[in-house]
Amino acid sequence: MKRRTVRLLFLAWALVSTGWLANSFRTRGVDPALLRGSVDAEESLSLPPRASGATSGLLFFCGSGVAAEAYVPMLRQVADAGYPVVIIKLPLRFAPLDSSKDEALARAHRAMAAHADVRRWTISGHSLGAALAARLAYQEPALPAALVLVGTTHPKQQDLSRLPFPVTKVFASNDGVARIGDVMHNKPLLPAQTRWVEIKGGNHSQFGHYGHQLLDGEAAISREAQQAVVVQALLAALKPS
Repeated sequence: MKRRTVRLLFLAWALVSTGWLANSFRTRGVDPALLRGSVDAEESLSLPPRASGATSGLLFFCGSGVAAEAYVPMLRQVADAGYPVVIIKLPLRFAPLDSSKDEALARAHRAMAAHADVRRWTISGHSLGAALAARLAYQEPALPAALVLVGTTHPKQQDLSRLPFPVTKVFASNDGVARIGDVMHNKPLLPAQTRWVEIKGGNHSQFGHYGHQLLDGEAAISREAQQAVVVQALLAALKPS
């Protein structure tokens, strides 16, 4: 009887924990009007610019567990500034295996090939998405025109210190997932001329429009104010030097 009770309690805990985790990653606060004109495919979500003919674009990898739609309020501003945006969805939503991460990079290549008019790609991503962006830059340093890493401690294993293009690292002071100490620990793996952008009062979850992520700190600024800093960093990277 006692063993059965323990099993039931464990099952209940597992169900509650899974439900809470799923809810924390649920997209929220996204105006449906922001999705008008977007192209929602199995592997990516594309935001075309207002005017055609752009030759610079943004490729952005989702964070682990976060839907592409959660980044639309932030990245729509980039598209409205005249740059096509492609948000890469992670396989199985979390890209848990190395094979899933490889597939995410393959999706990025297919997305770029589908936008043959774009000749200059800025590669970016949030959290695990930034780790994937760093991996892509490490494997193919001739591919990106710029790299913007958002809310991540990566690179961890790859030495990107000799990348031949501009790199920007955006991090938040109250980020409990990508903590400042860990971010700075890996600083030598980035180029000496890397642009470092600290968002005072920002946290990990406010880089997208979803719930409060496990272990994250509390934000002291609004989501809109935090994302405005990211948008400016992305636009700066997208402009040809």
